[in-house]
Amino acid sequence: MTSSTRIVLDPAAPGAAVPPRLFGTFVEHMGRCVYDGIHEPGHPTADAAGFRRDVLELVRELGATVVRYPGGNFVSGYRWEDGVGPSDERPVRLDAAWHSTETNQVGLHEFADWAEQAGLELMQAVNLGTRGAAEAADLLEYTNHPAGTALSDRRRRNGRDEPFGVRLWCLGNEMDGPWQIGHKTADEYGRLAAETARLMRFIDPDIELVAAGSSNHEMPTFDAWERTVLRHTAGLVDHISVHAYYEEAPGDPESFLASGVGLDRYLGDVARIIDEVRAEEGIEKPIGISVDEWNVWNQTRWNEVDKPDVFTGDWPIAPRLIEDDYTVTDAVVVGSLLITLLRRADRVTMANLAQLVNVIAPIRTEPGGAAWRQTTFFPFQLTATAAAGHVVIPEIAAASVDTDRYGAVDAVDAVATVDGDDIAVFLAHRSLTEATEVELRLGVAAHEVEGVVLTTPDGGDRDTVNAAASQPVAPVPLRVETDDDGSVLRFTLPPLSWARLRLGTAR
Repeated sequence: MTSSTRIVLDPAAPGAAVPPRLFGTFVEHMGRCVYDGIHEPGHPTADAAGFRRDVLELVRELGATVVRYPGGNFVSGYRWEDGVGPSDERPVRLDAAWHSTETNQVGLHEFADWAEQAGLELMQAVNLGTRGAAEAADLLEYTNHPAGTALSDRRRRNGRDEPFGVRLWCLGNEMDGPWQIGHKTADEYGRLAAETARLMRFIDPDIELVAAGSSNHEMPTFDAWERTVLRHTAGLVDHISVHAYYEEAPGDPESFLASGVGLDRYLGDVARIIDEVRAEEGIEKPIGISVDEWNVWNQTRWNEVDKPDVFTGDWPIAPRLIEDDYTVTDAVVVGSLLITLLRRADRVTMANLAQLVNVIAPIRTEPGGAAWRQTTFFPFQLTATAAAGHVVIPEIAAASVDTDRYGAVDAVDAVATVDGDDIAVFLAHRSLTEATEVELRLGVAAHEVEGVVLTTPDGGDRDTVNAAASQPVAPVPLRVETDDDGSVLRFTLPPLSWARLRLGTAR
């Protein structure tokens, strides 16, 4: 069976600017993200600093703009001083967050140099779990002060004469979570975050600060946490964080495919809380939403099957943690979450796909072997490299899909960006069984049309994945027909698919 979908898009409609930081990513000292991921000195492609060139090329191809570092749960027990200075003098530590051994062979200097090569803006997190305002200020001084103090001169002796110039700083990580090292109440964290923000701004008033919001929408303290933290920090911080992960519940793929609806509601709730607290406190300074961790994952399996084995016994270096093999279904959900982030660009100032390599990541590697793109690589790359200008939200008339979690949702979701004469349209088709014939009305003539679609290869299994030796899932051309003046486009979206159109309107 085939349904029909009608989309009306007005390229002249006003909309929020596309934030370049919307396409960020995340590198944590967790599992094989850093060691055996981006950094593997013995690999055939390794550079002089030990970083894999094959991974670097894939990161550049991905099109990410920002990278959050070094955690994550890891940061709440991290001593930044361990990762600077001569590498052979750095201490080896136990990492209680991930029951691992941290060698500290990659630290601020190495990672910042790598991020610069990758074209990524560094978003640095500070430890507000086991440490506090003084240590955060020390790290900022070491990182950004030009010279003439003990810490800035120490940086220069360690090989970096000029400041790193890091603008983005996260005030801790998931401090509402009982699993977090140094877990705090909202009042405890809010006061510490405010004290830290004030001190850091004394040292460098040009930085941007992100307060830690709730770890997820389902936390019992959600809403109260945001309100309390913002009352302490409003006027001092620029953003508050959102962490959002989605997984498929057994027997309910329809709800999983509608995860974008859940994210949209989450973002709407946080935006409402921000507005209410700013009004209550008389705060004029705007506060953005930083979705500084988001992705799909198999958390339930990891917690119930894999995690108990990992968190007992010895303390390994770079163990394999949450190395999900992503499917076509996962890729469509990631694409739909990107549509939601673009739609909410009026409130979302940045977002980081978590993580970058090996750990729930779009890029996977094997020690001494290949690096490859997972299925989720493609919707991110295709969106990050095409979304520009401002966002336009189209009108959509489509069939509906019933879900247990969100009720009836549109089978097709879409958003567009307009950058001068260039239009990009991003679409997700959530139906598992029906193709849909799409009529897209532009109101202007498209003279150049290019479309690609990601779906199950050759009508295969929706759980198809990419492996090291092969790549069965990749975007393929989407056939698009236009009317005589180019203002109406017609194409068919297969079941379970994500697509991107690029349209040129200049003659």
